[in-house]
Amino acid sequence: MAYETLRLALLAILRNSLRSFLTILGIVIGVAAVIAMVTIGSGSAKQVTNDVSTLGSSLLMVRPGKLERGPGRGGGASAPSFDLRDVEAITRQIKGLEAVAPVAQGSANIVSGSQNYSTTVFGVDDGYFIARDLKIAEGRSFLESETHLGSSVCVLGETVRSKLFGRGDPLGATIRLKQVSCKVIGLLVPKGASGFGSDQDDVVLMPLRAFQRRLAGNRDVGAMYITVGDSVTTAKAKADLEALLRERRRIGPNDEDNFSVSDMKEIASMLTGISNVLTGLLSALAAVSLLVGGIGIMNIMLVSVTERTREIGIRLAIGASAGQVLMQFLVEAVVLSLLGGMIGVVIGLLLALVGTWFLSVPFTIDPATIALAFVFSALVGVAFGFFPARRAANLDPIEALRHQ
Repeated sequence: MAYETLRLALLAILRNSLRSFLTILGIVIGVAAVIAMVTIGSGSAKQVTNDVSTLGSSLLMVRPGKLERGPGRGGGASAPSFDLRDVEAITRQIKGLEAVAPVAQGSANIVSGSQNYSTTVFGVDDGYFIARDLKIAEGRSFLESETHLGSSVCVLGETVRSKLFGRGDPLGATIRLKQVSCKVIGLLVPKGASGFGSDQDDVVLMPLRAFQRRLAGNRDVGAMYITVGDSVTTAKAKADLEALLRERRRIGPNDEDNFSVSDMKEIASMLTGISNVLTGLLSALAAVSLLVGGIGIMNIMLVSVTERTREIGIRLAIGASAGQVLMQFLVEAVVLSLLGGMIGVVIGLLLALVGTWFLSVPFTIDPATIALAFVFSALVGVAFGFFPARRAANLDPIEALRHQ
């Protein structure tokens, strides 16, 4: 009986194939949009997590100025910078830290022979390579003596190397940063573009003291990257850092911090949450198409009942029960919805594949989302197909036979 009901439903759908396709178009669009949005959203969330993890899951970023979010909010540019005494105090007084890396940065025009290029120059020490998980592809990093004395040596990112030297070997070459000559001693392993849009290879690293003395002309430390060891949680290290810096910067008990300590785990969680909320909103908007598709199915099934009134009367007259007639039309509605769901899933995955490629985020298929799309498609068929099916089942056989 079930097989026969399904066969009759398919025959009825194929008999009006064009009308059936137009009927399920709303379901196709709705399911495709939801699948595409959820898949792209999942890829974006994964990309955010990967980008933050490249900075280190146990990394704390300390910056001067109160970190504020929202339109028109500033970052506290008037707050005093850190200096190397702050770095020494943190290293000495806070236990369980793997690396404390002071950083100063600025932009500079770099010249090598006839080539010149504008990029960002970072003044760092060896702790920066640990905190940012930077690897040396060729050459070496800074010696302790070079860091302590502020020698004019530098390490180039891949983008800077290609702009200045093309395919040539820059090791041992001398470049000029503004008016400062600097010997290239190493090349960084390429990291590519981050999900935040910045080129992580468009950098030049030099010893912090050399940067402060020869380029910046001051002793300011613009930020600190702090890697927490396994024996201490980032929450505990963050609390200790805040207490120490409040004491060193003479901040009163009732005064706000004039610095910020950011935990990469918290930032990753926040960004992932934002991505998930946006994905949910877009998916909800796309799901409206499913409602429109369901209304289309109800409409076409009502038309089908009207067109097949005489057929329904004959079936009822020769012994078919009202339940069998109801089931036949209900199965037709469900089959229409499931066909729309299958086509929508395929189109949605194709759209997601193109979208993730265009946005440069991972393409991750969520089987649960696909299964939910099928289930939802079937529910749409049941919900919007029940009324027309019930109407067909309740027809009076004599009146139905008289219908022309």
